[in-house]
Amino acid sequence: MRWVVQTQNSFVSQTPFNYSEEYAEHGVVYGFMGTRQPAIWMGESAWAGIVPGMTKGFGGKIKTKFEDRMLTRVPGTETFGIGMYSVELDIPGTEGSKVSVDMTATSRVGHFRFVFDSTNGSSEYLPYIYLPTTRQATLFHSPDNFVTTFPNGTVEIHASDSVLEICGSNEEMLDWIIAPTSIQEAASNFKGWYCARFDSGSSNATIGHGVVQGDRQMEGATSGHGEQLGAYVLFAFPSDSPKLTVHVRIATSLISAGQARINLDREIGDESATDIAATKAKTEAEWAEKVGRFDIVTGEGSDAQDVKTVFLTGVFHAMQYPYEIHEPLVGSAVPHYYSAYDNSIHVGDSYSGYSIWDTYRAEWALQLLLAPDRIPGMIRSMLQDSDEGGWLPMWKNIIETNIMVGTHADSLLAEAVLKGFGPGIMSPTGEVESEATFTEEELKRLWAAAWKDASVPPRNDASTVYSDREEGVDYEVRAGLTTFYNGEHKGWVADDIHSESVSRTLDYAYDDHALAVLSSLLPESITSSAATVPNVSQFLNERAFTNPWSVWNPDASVISSLDGGEIRGFVQGRNASGEWADITSGFTEGDRWVYSFAFVHDVPGLIEHRGGNESFVRSLEEFFDGGWIDFTNEPAHHTPYLYALAGAPSYTQERVREIARKNYNNTPNGLSGNEDCGQMSAWYIFSALGFYPVNPVSGEYVVGSPFFSSLAVHLPVPPFVPRAPPHSSLTSSNRFYDAVTDSYILRVLAPNAETKPYVKGLTVNGRRVSGPVIKHDDIRYGGLLEFDMSNTPESWGGGRGTWHSNDHTMQSESNQSTSSARHYIKNAEHLEL
Repeated sequence: MRWVVQTQNSFVSQTPFNYSEEYAEHGVVYGFMGTRQPAIWMGESAWAGIVPGMTKGFGGKIKTKFEDRMLTRVPGTETFGIGMYSVELDIPGTEGSKVSVDMTATSRVGHFRFVFDSTNGSSEYLPYIYLPTTRQATLFHSPDNFVTTFPNGTVEIHASDSVLEICGSNEEMLDWIIAPTSIQEAASNFKGWYCARFDSGSSNATIGHGVVQGDRQMEGATSGHGEQLGAYVLFAFPSDSPKLTVHVRIATSLISAGQARINLDREIGDESATDIAATKAKTEAEWAEKVGRFDIVTGEGSDAQDVKTVFLTGVFHAMQYPYEIHEPLVGSAVPHYYSAYDNSIHVGDSYSGYSIWDTYRAEWALQLLLAPDRIPGMIRSMLQDSDEGGWLPMWKNIIETNIMVGTHADSLLAEAVLKGFGPGIMSPTGEVESEATFTEEELKRLWAAAWKDASVPPRNDASTVYSDREEGVDYEVRAGLTTFYNGEHKGWVADDIHSESVSRTLDYAYDDHALAVLSSLLPESITSSAATVPNVSQFLNERAFTNPWSVWNPDASVISSLDGGEIRGFVQGRNASGEWADITSGFTEGDRWVYSFAFVHDVPGLIEHRGGNESFVRSLEEFFDGGWIDFTNEPAHHTPYLYALAGAPSYTQERVREIARKNYNNTPNGLSGNEDCGQMSAWYIFSALGFYPVNPVSGEYVVGSPFFSSLAVHLPVPPFVPRAPPHSSLTSSNRFYDAVTDSYILRVLAPNAETKPYVKGLTVNGRRVSGPVIKHDDIRYGGLLEFDMSNTPESWGGGRGTWHSNDHTMQSESNQSTSSARHYIKNAEHLEL
């Protein structure tokens, strides 16, 4: 869970913390919340909360209604950090009393220190801690249809001679209404638990406790169940001081209250009950393991330090999802987890917060580099979701939610196996190149689940619209596969039957390509066990490189607002009859402009359909300068890198810097769009490194413009790299291996990059590179990228394109760049790997 200061009620379209102008000016706080809500357009599940307050005398009113819980920030007292949030709050109606709050957390336990201060207030007021347990919840059916519900819960107060503990449960899962119908009954049994434990000193300071339900306050009650439920503890100030310190740890679980206690004892035991500094240090050390892997040296530039802060904050953002929902077993290193897919407890790792439509583009590639130890568990989690629910996840928020389009879990699996997380591989010399990450049985499950995406239509597919957040439908997966995409071989999802038809058609084509890559990496004995076609790689790639052009209208055109020239060819929805649909219909978080560039696995084909490099670059210029670019949504993220693949990398270098300046800054509102579980930040991190995975399953990156004069990152050694005997990358033969930190060092040197955005030359591991593409193999065991930077456009890689210069060198290098781009996508040897 993520513990946050709560500035508003949370539900779909509102997260519990929002840094609004009102908050910046007035600093109104309604308590502190352990939230499982992963993104603004997803719902809350089994939250926990805590609210400090003061009441007049014993038996006074506990403020439980959300609007009554208001506390106001004392100006200048609020600090944010990776390991601690702190603030001092005025308590209204107490004649000047205050409470200082320090909040930190581990994975499953929130740790709080409240210091109540009545120095300037009245001695009649007594401190309390209120633990809201169930609440009035808001279901989001549509932007015009919010429905109020009242989830049930339980609460129990356990008071002993030495410790006070309050445990509770709540059944809130706001997204259950869009769960696939086949798992909705199981999901309806969902609930979460918490256990809040007060340290012995705080427990001894209590003078009362009770249960609150709605408007009823039951002093001395020790249990309750039902709606709008909570519990409270009342304290007395010490006889010799106007200040009282209360320490509370709140553990959570999706399994039971007993498991919550296990999580509490394991992560912040009683010996650390009052040592909030130790918890802060522990959390900061955990984050330093990722953020601290970067060593950045900035050169000149007024915003150089801000850019560094944005970068490191981006690492913090990009490494939060998906998040653990497994919990430790007592006396075992093997965890277990609750699955809302089948309402059962299982053994193994499990993760939630899979915003795959967003994160497959770059965040997964980043995690493969920075968190390789997590990848096997994340993949097994996806396979378990498939076993328990029937399909790989698309957007998992505790359960599948049928949000967004495409089966991009296929891409995650293919990219992971491509980069080493698959079967064992022997080198031509007989060395074990990589150890098997998964057993043969797991690989069979993996392939069967992925092949099902490509070959089995969802239930009631031919008659389901699949509108955004449509309720009462089963798994959405490849909507339209039944009749219009596959069965009649027309190649497109019909716009007059299914929503978001163009986006689906293009996404399915990419996913087919990803599965073709995956199939080529697995033994034939595994792929033939599920696939029903003789050459599955060829079959999938034929669909991947044919079907997307079924929604390309070569006669659609616009006149450029920049030079008056014609830009011809756009994607467009098609009805079941084959007729073209309206040009505005059929898109997901975008329009025909951005989706006309959504051919990441066939960029050469796209360039050809737009009339060649020069015409294609003109269309990109219109896209960016004509007002069509919307970088807040992910379909645009790869577009600045397309210039480079059309022989004009100088434009890529300009656009990347321009996008970074416009969409990221070092303020509380430092992102132009939703973080979307880390994809916004992943784009920034890769771009700052100087390269980006345009086609995630290609094993290659497109070169852009690095942001820093010097950046080094210590890459963890992936678990598939052999240790005994040690792989050659772990020996002195690899100059990029650091035995002290047991990591590979990837170093990017770009002197004066802060003020010089253009690339004049690039050397990779001592080898001069003339085109704007590097391979994953160039950096997988560390590496050295040396950029020669310039403050003016250069001819490297094609510069601004041969049509802008008669310089022979520029033409030659541009041709090399175009050749490299074509190899990047369509080289037959590459496709067969």
